[in-house]
Amino acid sequence: MKAAILETYGAPFRISAIPVPVPGPGEVLVRIAASSVNPLDTKIHAGAAEHARHPLPAILGIDLAGTVEAVGPAVTGFRRGDEVYGMAGGVGGLQGTLAEYAAVDADLLAPKPANLMMENAAALPSVVITAWEGLVDRMAIGAGETVLVQGGAGGVGHVAVQLVRAFGAEAFATGSAHSRAVIERLGATFIDRTEPVSDYVLRLTGGRGFDRVYDTVGGPALDASFQAVRRFGHVASCLGWGSHVLAPLSFKEATYSGVFILPPLLSGEGRRHHREILDTARRLTEAGRLVPILDDRRFTLNTVCDAYRAIKTGAARGKLVVDIAASARELVA
Repeated sequence: MKAAILETYGAPFRISAIPVPVPGPGEVLVRIAASSVNPLDTKIHAGAAEHARHPLPAILGIDLAGTVEAVGPAVTGFRRGDEVYGMAGGVGGLQGTLAEYAAVDADLLAPKPANLMMENAAALPSVVITAWEGLVDRMAIGAGETVLVQGGAGGVGHVAVQLVRAFGAEAFATGSAHSRAVIERLGATFIDRTEPVSDYVLRLTGGRGFDRVYDTVGGPALDASFQAVRRFGHVASCLGWGSHVLAPLSFKEATYSGVFILPPLLSGEGRRHHREILDTARRLTEAGRLVPILDDRRFTLNTVCDAYRAIKTGAARGKLVVDIAASARELVA
């Protein structure tokens, strides 16, 4: 099979022919149709993600959508020809998805939403899992609550807004002026990220604060989240890096949770929960309540570094997808 292999941090990938993996016990061999690019991929590529523990040489790529080619011993939930999607590897020494095939733990896969093309499905796994773990697992959002999403047009943010609404809560989302149309189309009340926190808290909640705040941006946005939450409320963040003053949170007797979705891949513990999340997301997607937003551009194995640059420069307008099936045809030609 053809795969994009990273041999030196920050360098272009080497496109190579390597053996197709053989699925072991509990694993499924997936013929990958599409992968997607996440900020973590760019950090691994640059050598700036020690927490991902992905030694070189490596095949990167976390998400996939594709078709089951074969199943290993003790796999009962899938059979050849099934269309699947999942957050499958690319960290912890597990083969990533920038390749034509991958042998994946069956617990990390779920049936692909029937109403999505492969490239659309490939855009969902890691952002859905991240959004779900913050909103549902950590904060237990419920109907009638007010939920603020910091960065509502981003990869995790646009999914988070849709999950908030699917759970019957009222969605609010910060963003830049150019993201206003996207946020409002998703059904959230738009908040310009340059507006002072005290102003929008007063304007939208009467000064009380939001019941739940999910930060997908980090840095100053996390500090703003501590100011925006109500008394006894809850803040969660998937980008809780750096140093932050907790006093605004403490004075409100509010709580904070961090979201880190890699442990199931790094340790093997909790992988079945990823499948459960993706299966619920599949049902929401098929019901029209969850729609991934994709950038119009498509990339192949030969142009993955262009996608990484688009992520790092902020030029992406939606999730970036790598067409692995097209890559195979391109390489053959």
